[in-house]
Amino acid sequence: MKRLRDNLTSSYFEAANRLQSKRARKKVVAYVESYDDVFFWRQILSQFETDSLYFEIMLPSRMQHLERGKKAVLMRLLSGKTGQSMIACVDADYDYLIQGKTETSRAVISNPYVFHTYAYAIENMQCYAPSLHEVCVAVTLNDHSIFDMEEYLRQYSRAIYSLFVWNIWYYRTPHYSEFTLTDFLRIIEPGGFSLSNPWEPISRVKNKAEKKVAQLWRSHPNEKKSYHQVEVSLTELGVTPDNTYMYIQGHHLFDKVVVPMLSKVCDKLVRQRQSEIARESVHGTQRRNELSCYTNSLADITSMLKKNAGFLRSPQYHQIERDLNTFVQSCNTLANSLPDNKQKDQ
Repeated sequence: MKRLRDNLTSSYFEAANRLQSKRARKKVVAYVESYDDVFFWRQILSQFETDSLYFEIMLPSRMQHLERGKKAVLMRLLSGKTGQSMIACVDADYDYLIQGKTETSRAVISNPYVFHTYAYAIENMQCYAPSLHEVCVAVTLNDHSIFDMEEYLRQYSRAIYSLFVWNIWYYRTPHYSEFTLTDFLRIIEPGGFSLSNPWEPISRVKNKAEKKVAQLWRSHPNEKKSYHQVEVSLTELGVTPDNTYMYIQGHHLFDKVVVPMLSKVCDKLVRQRQSEIARESVHGTQRRNELSCYTNSLADITSMLKKNAGFLRSPQYHQIERDLNTFVQSCNTLANSLPDNKQKDQ
C-alpha cells in the first residue's frame, strides 16, 4: 500500500501552493541527502529567497537510516518527480567530472531541478582555503596569521594533480575498478601534520603520487592523447593544479588534510593567547579569571568548519549561484505568465 509521501512530486507541492493566497510566497521543497546537508544548503538557498518564493529543506523519510549510496537512492526516489516546486540538492562527487558516463552522472548534470556542489562535496566547500584563517579565528579568538594554509592546500593540490587526472581518466572508462577512488585516496593521504616541518607531508604525497603516475604511464603508453583530453576537459570544468583539493573526496580532505592542519595551527594560537594573558595580567587572580574566561570561549574545530560560510566567496559557489538564479527566474517567468499572477490551474 502506497503512503502519501510516496506520491510527493513537484506537481503535488505546486497544487498546495495554489491553495494559498495569491500574496503568499511560493514554497519550493528542496530535498537533501543527509542531516549534515541541511544547514549547508540553507546557507545557499537563503540567498535566493524573495518576497514571492522561499525554500524548505527536507530529508526523504526513506533516506534517514541509509549509511551508503544516499545520493543514488535520493535520485531514484525523486526520478521524474522534480520540478519548479520540488528540487534536489546533492554533492557532486565525481558525477560532475565524469560528465554523464553513468546514469546518476547524467541526472546530476542535466536535470535543471537537481543542484550540486560542483566541488566533490559540502566538506570541500567548508574547507575552502581562503576561509580557513577565519575558521581559526572563530575557534581561538586569535587573529594572528602563523601559517599560510592557502599555500599548503595549493601545494597539496599540485602534488596530487596528475594522479587525480588519471583517476578521472579511469572513472570515465569501464575500467575504473583498476584504479579506484580508494586506491587514489590511499596514495594522497599526508599522514599527519606538524608546524615544525609542515611541508614534509606534501613532499611525501608528491613522491608517492609521482611513483604511481609513472606506473600508470608504463601501463598505458599509448594514452597520451586521451589523458590530455581529460585534462583539457577538467580545466574547462574548473579544475586546475592549484585547486584540485576542492574535487577530491570531501571526507578525506576534511579528516585527513584540513583538520590535522587546523588542529596544530589552532593549538599554537591558543598557546599564544594564553601566554599573552599570563604576561599582561597584573596578579594571579586576574590571570586565572582571564584564562578561565578565554578557555570557556574556545570553539570546536569541526563544528566551526561545518558552520563555515566562507565558501560563499568560492568559484564553485558562483557556479551554484548561476544555476539557482536561472531556476528562480524561470519560476518568476511562469508565475508572471499566469492570469492575474494567481497561479490557477489552466
